[in-house]
Amino acid sequence: MKTALLQLNVSDDPAANLEMTRALVRQAAAEGARFVLTPEVTNCISTSRSHQNAILQFEEEDITLAALRAEAKAHGIWLLIGSLALKTGDADGRFANRSFMIDPQGDVVARYDKIHMFDVDVTPEETWRESEGYRPGGQAVLAQTDFATIGLTICYDLRFPKLHAALANAGAQILTVPAAFSPVTGAAHWHALLRARAIETGCFVLAPAQTGEHASQSHKTRKTYGHSLVVAPWGEIQMDAGADPGVYMTDLDMGEVAKARGRVPSLANARSFDGP
Repeated sequence: MKTALLQLNVSDDPAANLEMTRALVRQAAAEGARFVLTPEVTNCISTSRSHQNAILQFEEEDITLAALRAEAKAHGIWLLIGSLALKTGDADGRFANRSFMIDPQGDVVARYDKIHMFDVDVTPEETWRESEGYRPGGQAVLAQTDFATIGLTICYDLRFPKLHAALANAGAQILTVPAAFSPVTGAAHWHALLRARAIETGCFVLAPAQTGEHASQSHKTRKTYGHSLVVAPWGEIQMDAGADPGVYMTDLDMGEVAKARGRVPSLANARSFDGP
């Protein structure tokens, strides 16, 4: 099945980002993609919480969600919006980092809020406290499509194999990992972790990513790693987008899932144990 990963370089201006994303969705559909995926925070990358408060919207008002639902319907495609940064109305003012699966009629068939927050000290100069601005989700989510069962995750979730194993055991054949990965951790861990999640579960792993230095109107800019990846169920890297924004096409042979799991049935062979 023809699938397209969109590698984006978004700014902190949702309206400008939307026009760029819509153009790439249309390009992917014109090239024959039936399933199109965008990265984490498709609508806005910003290091300023005050700016986010000024420009982010609630789900029911979000211009990116409404427009991309319309694009999915217009082109008759499945569309994963890797995630949107959204207001929630929570008393503490934190946002949601929410992924959406859109069907070819433009309807939302699944929503997933990122569970694991990126609270890390990568280097003395690069520290992140995602939980200060975003509330964590608490529910693992499967999306049912007409071509596969898909387990939804986002970025830092990648480092938690139990989530991916739970999704695969519940029926997932594809795992999605939209991301805005740090260049430091990306260079060290991105390829290895994505391959590991595919090998452990016998799933296709699709990881559309943000890339490059992200323009900001008046605040500190941010850089991301790029290298949107497709990893096959046996662990081969089927596609690596490198560092440039654009549309990256691949073909998914869903028969490869059963083949990989038949060769090494690690999901079926897993056992519970006591200790330590």
